[in-house]
Amino acid sequence: MIGGVNVALQGSLLDDYGVEPSLRELGDAVRRQQLSLGAWVDVRPGWLAGSDELFDRLAHRVPWRAERRQMYDREVDVPRLLCWYGPDDELPDSVLADAKNALNDHYLAELGEPFVSAGLCFYRDGRDSVAWHGDTIGRGKDEDTMVAILSVGAPRTLGLRPRGGGQSLRLPLGHGDLLVMGGSCQRTWEHAVLKTARPVGPRISIQFRPANVA
Repeated sequence: MIGGVNVALQGSLLDDYGVEPSLRELGDAVRRQQLSLGAWVDVRPGWLAGSDELFDRLAHRVPWRAERRQMYDREVDVPRLLCWYGPDDELPDSVLADAKNALNDHYLAELGEPFVSAGLCFYRDGRDSVAWHGDTIGRGKDEDTMVAILSVGAPRTLGLRPRGGGQSLRLPLGHGDLLVMGGSCQRTWEHAVLKTARPVGPRISIQFRPANVA
């Protein structure tokens, strides 16, 4: 029980619980899809082996916090739990440090700078969500950049849509899948994990970002 919600995970049949988490190759297993206006997404399904074991570790070891935010004339709960690790913070599991290093090895030449921070979000059930947005508080508002998202736990659908309208995408992510949003994606497209009434299990996402991208 975390945050007043039962977060027991029904594991993947392809990813046995108890397997020590480890990374598979990136390389040619990464599939890039070009979007409009200079945006693109990379997907690497099942990048992390033993992802159910990592989910369990993170669910119980990370100092999750609930936040509140101002919504018009009242303060409301943020519908997910959060934790953030800066450039100088030790990540909560060594495989996340390995993941950051592997992402830097794969993307540094294209990105031109390393991933340095990790933000974690805990979606406890279908009531937890994040609304349509782009990560444009920092440099992503004006510059091309990348945000890499590693998902563990039960799959949830990440929606992507171009700002101003157009054809959208729906990508189910979970059980060790990697998604990287790049190019102009943060300022020309929006993404969301929407609430759902369907029974869904808990999911944790780990977002790796360069400096001053939030």
